[in-house]
Amino acid sequence: MSYLDIVREVKNETGLPIVAYNVSGEYAMVKAAGQNGWIDERAVALEKLTSMKRAGADLILTYFAKDAAKWLLEANQ
Repeated sequence: MSYLDIVREVKNETGLPIVAYNVSGEYAMVKAAGQNGWIDERAVALEKLTSMKRAGADLILTYFAKDAAKWLLEANQ
């Protein structure tokens, strides 16, 4: 899972732009759980991305990019 405490520490100590990456195994786990009805995929994915941003990430690389863009567009309509 995410090392959000480390993201925040690096951001605070350096002030440099920080990039966070959502790994493929984590993506697959959320996708599978969502498809099985065990979790709300959209809510979990957006919370993961939001938590990275709150921790200080300036850029987030994720396999959820297309889904997140669609969900955010839908939310703003």
